[in-house]
Amino acid sequence: MDLDAFNELLTPRGRQVLAAAGELAGADPVAAATKLRKTYDATLTSAALTQATLRERARAKFGEDAGSMYFTPHGLEQSTRAEVAAHRARRLTEGAGSPAVVDACCGIGGDLIALARAGCTVTAVDADPLTAAVAGANAEALGLGDRVTVTVADAATIRAEEYDVLFADPARRTSRGRTFDPMAYSPPWPVVLDLVSRARRACLKVAPGIPYEFIPEGAQAEWISFKGEVKEATIWAGEGGPRQATLLPAGHTLTATGARAPVGPVGRYVYEPDGAAIRAHLVGEVAEMVDGRLLDPMIAYIAADDPSDTPWATRYEVTDVIPFSLKKLRAILRERKIGNVTIKKRGSAVDIERLRTDLRLKGDNSSVIILTRILDKPSVLICNPL
Repeated sequence: MDLDAFNELLTPRGRQVLAAAGELAGADPVAAATKLRKTYDATLTSAALTQATLRERARAKFGEDAGSMYFTPHGLEQSTRAEVAAHRARRLTEGAGSPAVVDACCGIGGDLIALARAGCTVTAVDADPLTAAVAGANAEALGLGDRVTVTVADAATIRAEEYDVLFADPARRTSRGRTFDPMAYSPPWPVVLDLVSRARRACLKVAPGIPYEFIPEGAQAEWISFKGEVKEATIWAGEGGPRQATLLPAGHTLTATGARAPVGPVGRYVYEPDGAAIRAHLVGEVAEMVDGRLLDPMIAYIAADDPSDTPWATRYEVTDVIPFSLKKLRAILRERKIGNVTIKKRGSAVDIERLRTDLRLKGDNSSVIILTRILDKPSVLICNPL
């Protein structure tokens, strides 16, 4: 879809074909296109059907808002889930009234929508004309046009010092696909840091695996997990503070205290910390919560003798601990008629799908298999899920 085709979707005729395309969602694509092309030209039909498909996919991130929003395939993929954007906007506006925010890499507008709804006045820029047009259309579609201005510009040209807050979500995709190197972000990390250096406050959305050495000195880093899946990290420049992890949608926050977990033997239970706590190097804090110890000093599995409930870890009851042996593991599972297993691993080179095939499982019972190292020895924990 090009810019002209998108702009045509915003006309009365475009909205008409888009509504018709929405009613055909889930139908055979060829049949849907054939039906619409009886009334509309091929370009407009294609653009409308693309939007209808993207809107259906977007419901997982944007809920009911998706039905009136506009998307590009890459923009949807890289956009922030609505609950995560709302969390960040709430934190950004706490005690700050209605700050003026510049969104340096707005994409299709997921974050600017949350910022505007939180009371911010948002000036948003994106280097791609189509993406900027989509962001502006989304602000209008959701009734936020009076709080949002979207322009086409290079992020490097922003005068960050003229705003209360700089927000930046640099693109993490190149022509070769997703990149995990901040130097390959768009704009690249040095440009982002230059903007931060001139901003009063700054909030940066980055990949959860960002190397610690790229976090600006004096900034606070927060890792965010949504329903057990680590989504992103946020860097809060100009605020400082210890590392944090946040669980959404519940809103639990865990802050670094410097707790160090001891290393000890397997107990009756094993805990798997949430990925946000692991990324934030808060495994010691989680171990302290459950009165536990690490099975291996380099691996984030926690053993404990007594059960504890915490949103920060999943608990399993350990039934067996054996050195890794395919033959012995298969024999135990067959003896117990275990035909369904959830296989987890950390610190293990075993290919999970190959192992699942080699186990040749049979039976109606279920189990959790954890492949890990215990004091640097390849081991298997057979567990009951709790």
